[in-house]
Amino acid sequence: MRFVLAPDSFKESMTAPEASAAMRRGVLAALPDAECVEVPLSDGGEGFARALTAALGGELVPVTVHDALGRPTTAHLGHVPAQGLAVVEVAEAVGLAAVAPAERDVRAADSRGVGELITAALDLGCRHIVVGLGGSATNDGGAGLLHALGVRFLDDAGAPLEPQPRHLHRLASVDLAGLDPRLGATVIEAATDVTNPLLGPRGASATFGPQKGADPAAVAALDAVLARLASRVAAAGLPGARPGASPGTPPGEPDGASTEAPGAGAAGGIGWALRAVLGARLRSGVELVVEAADLAGAVAKSDWVFTGEGSIDAQTAMGKAPVGVARVAAAAGVPAVAFGGQVHADAGPALAGHFLALVPIVPGVSDLPTALAQGPANLERAVTMVCRLLTTPQRPAPR
Repeated sequence: MRFVLAPDSFKESMTAPEASAAMRRGVLAALPDAECVEVPLSDGGEGFARALTAALGGELVPVTVHDALGRPTTAHLGHVPAQGLAVVEVAEAVGLAAVAPAERDVRAADSRGVGELITAALDLGCRHIVVGLGGSATNDGGAGLLHALGVRFLDDAGAPLEPQPRHLHRLASVDLAGLDPRLGATVIEAATDVTNPLLGPRGASATFGPQKGADPAAVAALDAVLARLASRVAAAGLPGARPGASPGTPPGEPDGASTEAPGAGAAGGIGWALRAVLGARLRSGVELVVEAADLAGAVAKSDWVFTGEGSIDAQTAMGKAPVGVARVAAAAGVPAVAFGGQVHADAGPALAGHFLALVPIVPGVSDLPTALAQGPANLERAVTMVCRLLTTPQRPAPR
């Protein structure tokens, strides 16, 4: 029996490779002769650079950058020299997992580390950069990223401002003249699993701010800062080499510079900055990785497909990795099972038809720190249980 094991990361518990390894142990505990094919995935968040770089036969390059709170850290950049391609992951530089819950202050956080990774990619000679959006600790609308690439933010006296939201409420103007000129000859793709706009009740601040430490008052203040940033960038005009509309923007879709553009709210608004200022094209992160890893080829020869992520809920249906895997499995006629650290009540209706089963991996009542720490063991145990159920001969129903 052949299993394809294609999970995303279980946020703050397991990377995607760690999750696929736990799945493999679980399968073999029940079925020692089974064949397991591990295809760890990412939809643009944590693990994206490693997953896509490995699939393309590239290498990881360590780069010293600033994390979300301005502390030096080492992030890894994917480099595929044969294609002149770099893979940048927001979570590598300014990831939420790197900031302890007690330290989370999204008003003091910025995305400059992502801009530093892009600069490193340009220095390597890359003129095609894929940026994985997701898992950020920031809500600065990409101001830090733009600052690292040469953009200046000024108050009403013309004095420079630091790119954190706690300062940008005083933003009066934006100077784009210093933007790195190499970007004009660079193709940028933004990979994301969300379609949220920049502003409003579905925007970056309201949707993702609370998980980054923002209370309701902070959410309102952050949304106002992002609105101010967008209006000041629009007033500055975009560099001539970087058109406002992303290349290939379909008819009827909002212009890439619009705050309403799908994905503008990704990674605390970094999606908007990449599209509006750098002319990036938005792509599905999981589709990029699935294609590069030839998941369809692996699934075509399999009997079962197992996938999963930390939290399975209605949002999983909106382009996240497990659904991307389920679509590949369905096309091949292979049944799929999804495992989650949590499986929310709204997941069943939203994911009806995608999976044979949605399996929560936590065996009983547990606090969050314990559940996260025991994630690999819990996933292994849940996979073993499912494999035994799948291979147990059915008995006639009692009369």
